[in-house]
Amino acid sequence: MKRLFALSSLAMLAAFTAPAHAEAPPPSGYHYVLPLALAVEAAQEAVRVCEAKNYRVTATVLDMDGIPQVVLRGDGSTVHTGESSLRKAFTVVTLGPEFGFDRSSGFFELVKTNPFAPQLATVHNVMALPGAVAFKANGEIVGALGIGGAPGGDKDEVCAQAGIDKVANRLPH
Repeated sequence: MKRLFALSSLAMLAAFTAPAHAEAPPPSGYHYVLPLALAVEAAQEAVRVCEAKNYRVTATVLDMDGIPQVVLRGDGSTVHTGESSLRKAFTVVTLGPEFGFDRSSGFFELVKTNPFAPQLATVHNVMALPGAVAFKANGEIVGALGIGGAPGGDKDEVCAQAGIDKVANRLPH
């Protein structure tokens, strides 16, 4: 308890002795959080677009911590579609900002051309297949919508893009 009090006292002393003209840094860890209503709407649109093409899919929206915000398993979709939709979205939110891609097809292409990228594909929950697209706010990735279940990741990605397009104009620019 004494140690906690001493640390608190030091922190307060530092705050009161800082120069008056110094600017406080922005709060660390702050980031835009995709509103649930937009996440649900995007996922529903992606599933609707895929169902119109007779693709039975699952849509998963992940936040920037890689946590599922929405999971919609479309009628008739098989159990594996949930895992693939999550892993594609996870790839976008965890590797996209670092490697400069906003779709899982970007990582798919990187794996083909970069000799080190295939090793990243072995990381838990990373998948080197097309099928996920990022939500962007103020030019930054703030989440991703992954689709699994269409007959090819390229088709999954078309549905994911439709979901993103449905809400993109309501995200901060």
